[in-house]
Amino acid sequence: MASPFDRSALSGEGAAGEPTGRGRIARVLDEDPELGEGIDVEALAAARQCARAAVVRVASGEWEQSSWPASIRSGFGLLVLDGLLLRRVGMGDRVGVELLSTGDLLRPWQREDALASVARQLGWWVLAPCRLAILDVDFARRVSAFPQIAGQLTGRAMRRSRHFAVILAIVQQPKVESRLQMLFWHLADRWGTVRPDGVLVPLRLTHTVLAELVAARRPTVSSALGVLERDGQLARIPAGWVIRGSPPGEREPD
Repeated sequence: MASPFDRSALSGEGAAGEPTGRGRIARVLDEDPELGEGIDVEALAAARQCARAAVVRVASGEWEQSSWPASIRSGFGLLVLDGLLLRRVGMGDRVGVELLSTGDLLRPWQREDALASVARQLGWWVLAPCRLAILDVDFARRVSAFPQIAGQLTGRAMRRSRHFAVILAIVQQPKVESRLQMLFWHLADRWGTVRPDGVLVPLRLTHTVLAELVAARRPTVSSALGVLERDGQLARIPAGWVIRGSPPGEREPD
């Protein structure tokens, strides 16, 4: 399948080493202020000016990108500014998946499977169109005077591995209803917004995707979702899902 990755944004550099791409430039610290935490107020304006990156857009569907320029491969990676992706790892007739969205750091060219003893199949699927900031070698050079940014990006990589460990714990729960409850509260911790009627998880996740995330069959997940909806614990709306009540294991107030 042809790649939806827009390679026009990798066309080169503009004046003073600024990345180009038909004008698609992101001020990374404006879009993701957490990356600037720890930088002195006096230095933050300069950091915001330096932390600019070319942006590529990835359309919905399977994402296949066979080659990457060395300047990108040697940098920090790709930062998700917005959108929604699945990373799939298949072994035998089973598939493990990882859900990624705003704030996550990707390095899709980094492959360890070539030396793996057990064969595996890797793939990416874009569930909602993505904007990705290219944090390449030139970006790393421009922000080198602000090591706090590199520290925050390292923290993102660690956070991603810890989130995946949580998913591993969730899929070991015996009841699919419990898995779904825990999954939605975990997603709410990452991307949720509190509303009068509950907590909005602004991710349009289908029953099929949810089934992959909780390691269950789709019909079983559809049935479990029906139970949670009838019990008033979950509601599907156009913007995503609303969860209600208390997280599993949380003590109800007296």
